Amino acid sequence: MVGNGAREHTLVWKLSQSHKISEIFTAPGNAGTAQISRNVELKPTDIEALSKAVKENRIELVVVGPEAPLAEGIVDHFRKLEIPIFGPTRDAAQIECSKAFSKALMQKYNIPSAKSETFSDLSSAKKYIQEQGAPLVIKADGLAAGKGVIMAETIEQALNAVSSMMEARDFGAAGDKIIIEEKLTGKEMSYFAFSDGKTIMPMVPACDYKRVGDGDHGPNTGGMGSYSPPYFFSHALEKKILDTIVKPTVRAMAKENRPYQSILYSGLMVNDNEPKVLEYNARFGDPECQVTLPRLKSDLLDIILGVIKGNLKDVKAEWSDDVCVGVVLASAGYPGSYKTGFPITGLESVDKDIILFHAGTKTTDKPGQAVTNGGRVLTVVALGKTTNEARDKIYANIPRIHFKGMQYRNDIARF
Repeated sequence: MVGNGAREHTLVWKLSQSHKISEIFTAPGNAGTAQISRNVELKPTDIEALSKAVKENRIELVVVGPEAPLAEGIVDHFRKLEIPIFGPTRDAAQIECSKAFSKALMQKYNIPSAKSETFSDLSSAKKYIQEQGAPLVIKADGLAAGKGVIMAETIEQALNAVSSMMEARDFGAAGDKIIIEEKLTGKEMSYFAFSDGKTIMPMVPACDYKRVGDGDHGPNTGGMGSYSPPYFFSHALEKKILDTIVKPTVRAMAKENRPYQSILYSGLMVNDNEPKVLEYNARFGDPECQVTLPRLKSDLLDIILGVIKGNLKDVKAEWSDDVCVGVVLASAGYPGSYKTGFPITGLESVDKDIILFHAGTKTTDKPGQAVTNGGRVLTVVALGKTTNEARDKIYANIPRIHFKGMQYRNDIARF
């Protein structure tokens, strides 16, 4: 397993339930993965070191969690070595790594999305803003750790956003090219499907909460919590998503000679039961992974191998009807600057039906002691017959957990 977040801990947790797997290694992992796998101190983007470790430990399958190694071409590298790996190739990962590419793809193949224009010139971008008026959404083209999207309610905010990306280079090279698009309204949701390039296997959908504060106030984060399924989700909506977005996207990628073999994550806005694409991601969501995989009854390994081998049509997946909710516990100051190294207490005192997925944590010399090591520290997860039941379990247990400066939203899955 490549990565060290709560998404990767969730994937290791689910894969560790397979009787076909004898041992799991996680690079670099966290205090949670250390309990169920062997952590290896390697960076997710150090592809040469990872391939050396894979050979030395006779590892038979690699699963990639985060987007950065996908952008670097980790899948292409391991395919050349003939080592099975789960994730899209560098060319296919462009669907996430370049918003300009994904917007062009949607426009070319008539996949419903927001009206937009792409710019690599600051003055042209500013002129377009003046012509269009507000509100607008300004997006950095490249990867920006989930933070390269700015909602501008006024022309001034839009102009400042463009300047911060293209002039001040707040997102580095990711902001050399930007996308300016109309602001869509409606209900936001995440839809996931596995694809082996031909066959599509739907997962269960989720909703996440991106802003740091209650009531969707404050700056965007990587995600402060999520729940599955969305309360407004229906079979009719799913059919529309599959027919107008997911299937056409997989077909389009095949036509562009970028066959898509991985998990396809479509970030959607739904208005009057009409879905439009906000963005694509080429990997599992975080925090959505933490509330979707606990609902999977089947062996995740079978699905992953079906994707890699191109025989997904022969694999069946069964999902629980339970609702799953997850709340992120974050460091004080996140998503801005924050301090780490604070001891985490109370992890062993939560109820047995609470699942704790570690993100920014690391082990210490003291057995069983974890300390904070990132902005998002833990995701507290529970299943229930209803959203209220799952949510209430979580908020009853959160006070038992403590680390200095711990912050979280109180309104996850409240609607």
